[in-house]
Amino acid sequence: MEDLSKLETTLVGVSGEYYVAAELSIRGYLAAVTLRNSRGIDIIASNSDASRSVSIQVKTSKKGIPRWILTKKAESYFADNHYYVFVVLHAVGQRPDFYVVSSNVVAESTSTSHKKWLAGKKKDGNSRKDSSMRVFEDKEGKYKEAWSLLGL
Repeated sequence: MEDLSKLETTLVGVSGEYYVAAELSIRGYLAAVTLRNSRGIDIIASNSDASRSVSIQVKTSKKGIPRWILTKKAESYFADNHYYVFVVLHAVGQRPDFYVVSSNVVAESTSTSHKKWLAGKKKDGNSRKDSSMRVFEDKEGKYKEAWSLLGL
């Protein structure tokens, strides 16, 4: 199996999007990867009769752990039909892990975890300065393979 450590960041993201589209397709859903200028939406997916559709933002990690870096926008960019699919790539030839999470949950989680982080202290005891970086993680695996949350 090939190591992914040297895979360019852009290709990591593109790989994740196509893995998610393939996974949706094999589950019987219609999935269209959007053009790169569709901010916040990487895939539009619907059930086979188009009676329900969702937008999906894909975030991909090649580090093998369920932890992703987001921006501050994740706290305010949410809707009932908007989801994140977080992808953990493994070695070439291995199926990735998928974590399906509603954007509402991501917004709440990133906001709460950032407030806790900001309230803490740096190693030298000084206060932390605010940053636009946010983190989402699923240590318990609550959202792993949770495709049913899409409601398709």
